Amino acid sequence: MSKKVYVSLIADLIHAGHINILKEASKLGEVTVGLLTLKACGELNDIPYLDYNQRKEVLENLSMVSTVIPQETASYKENLETLKPDFVVHGDDWLTTNQRKYRDEVVETLKAWGGELMEIPYSHNINDLHIKEQMTKLGITTSARMGRLRKLINAKPVVKILETHNALSGLIAENASEILEDGTVVTFDGMWSSSLTDSTSKGKPDIEAVDTTARLMTINEIFEVTTKPMIYDADTGGKAEHFEFTVRSLERTGVSAVIIEDKTGLKKNSLFGNDVAQTQDSIENFCHKIKVGKSAQISKEFMIIARIESLILEAGMEDALNRAFAYIDAGADGIMIHSRLKDPTEIKEFVSKFREKDSSTPIVVVPTSFNSVTTDEFAKMGVNVVIYANHMLRAAYPGMMKVAKTILKHKRSLEAEPDCMPIKEILELIPGTK
Repeated sequence: MSKKVYVSLIADLIHAGHINILKEASKLGEVTVGLLTLKACGELNDIPYLDYNQRKEVLENLSMVSTVIPQETASYKENLETLKPDFVVHGDDWLTTNQRKYRDEVVETLKAWGGELMEIPYSHNINDLHIKEQMTKLGITTSARMGRLRKLINAKPVVKILETHNALSGLIAENASEILEDGTVVTFDGMWSSSLTDSTSKGKPDIEAVDTTARLMTINEIFEVTTKPMIYDADTGGKAEHFEFTVRSLERTGVSAVIIEDKTGLKKNSLFGNDVAQTQDSIENFCHKIKVGKSAQISKEFMIIARIESLILEAGMEDALNRAFAYIDAGADGIMIHSRLKDPTEIKEFVSKFREKDSSTPIVVVPTSFNSVTTDEFAKMGVNVVIYANHMLRAAYPGMMKVAKTILKHKRSLEAEPDCMPIKEILELIPGTK
């Protein structure tokens, strides 16, 4: 009787390293590939470009593979206990990465029936990460970028979005990373085009003074040097008749989603609340605007997210929830709930009550005020997307002002150097400079 062999793969881009592992595995017996689902890929922070069925079809046509089954989590344990394979085959790279915990779990699980882990030398010259890095340098298609946000929302516990107002801040959102204590590498998943920071960076007030054409020029500059998806802040969306053209323009550009708020009249920043005159639109009118936007879009990937101002304007929790469900019925792909309170209690209450009736519609938050809540805590609440909506511009202004004053004070730039990025690092940051 042939031995049973288990290999776990994402298989987004089949290359020589995969083929080598599968060849070695097939020498040991019949190979079952545990193909990671989108959710499992999200746990590894490696979102595939191809969907599950596309990846599955490729693997099923390889002679070394006998069977392909889904692996629903990054952990192998459930599939291994079901199949009880004689061998598990994997590259030896996970000995030195944050996947070490899954390796240790595999070794422990195999002990129950005397299974064996076989590790193949890692292909340092060719691997998924290297190939994807090379692809990133070439850019990304409009459709691939647009569809990325939905995949991220479906794959990850919470999607982290960072504000960008020019190409340089876009490069920061694209490349910023941090290694946590457990060895996990964390990055931002996408970008936010804020009407506040875009207008402020142009020296104009945040009253929709910068038109859609000018904002799309900024987005195009950002897209030339980045690959991550973008969410667009459209304020009220304007008149319904105009909003449909905004949707079409954003789709053509490759923006993944637009957020519109249920207010009317001249734009006033929500964080002013009732300190300034702000009028909330009627449910009927706003639902009409959502329907017009949805009928205008061409692709299934584009998202229209409804931003609810009820808590900002002290209209109450019941009003916020009534609007949320009405907006979803009108076709909204997601709900953004906003608050200007530092205490996140009302946000938690909204999410909890919303999730009692709707477990799947994405919820978006912008924690500018309630900034003590972590992304992990948001994920546990049931929030899908967290937008850090203005921090890049807010960080840049104090730094630039400090350097300017230092130069004036000392009549030279020597003392300002510690607060400045070295020229060499700037040259290395910008693609194609070398």
